[in-house]
Amino acid sequence: MKKLFFMGLFLPVLALLSFYPVRSRKGSLPIGAALPKAEVLVKDVSGKHISLRDVKRDNGLLVMFSCNTCPYVIRNQSRTKEVCTYAGDHHIGVILLNANEGDRNDGNSFEAMQAYAKSQGYNWYYALDGNSVLADAFGATRTPECFLFDKNGVLVYHGAIDDSPGDEQQVKRHHLQMAIDELLSGKAVTVKETRSVGCSISRA
Repeated sequence: MKKLFFMGLFLPVLALLSFYPVRSRKGSLPIGAALPKAEVLVKDVSGKHISLRDVKRDNGLLVMFSCNTCPYVIRNQSRTKEVCTYAGDHHIGVILLNANEGDRNDGNSFEAMQAYAKSQGYNWYYALDGNSVLADAFGATRTPECFLFDKNGVLVYHGAIDDSPGDEQQVKRHHLQMAIDELLSGKAVTVKETRSVGCSISRA
């Protein structure tokens, strides 16, 4: 009973954190910034080496920092697949990046990434961010953490998938999908930044 009580207190806090703006976070790529390190090659689970410029499509690019092992990634997996499919269906390139360089000999090895992508039925890129080069360029610190760029490679949204990373049943606002919809309609994104709640990226 006590556990349920404390969870009831904790989940609203997570929801609040996911909506809290992150403009002041040091090192984070600012809204309006150009796509960084667009030519850097990363190794996709298919074995192919691709760049962010290769992945970007007519309507933009969605970059999500993710991994195999974080409980928040696992908890958000159905939502990740839904929004990535949605983006792809609307001609937005999609790539998930695993920057957990400090865990390459364990659950975030390249082989583990291949197995995970297959088990989840990924039909978009899932690539190894060697030495966390892209995570550093983006100022990414969490998994999952999302960056949405428009057709010109300009950052228009950064943050969480939605406002309830801890409990899918409590979602009130789908931040990322709403940003995609506004982007596609030619409108300015209303909520440009939200707080990413998840696991810290394990850098070497």
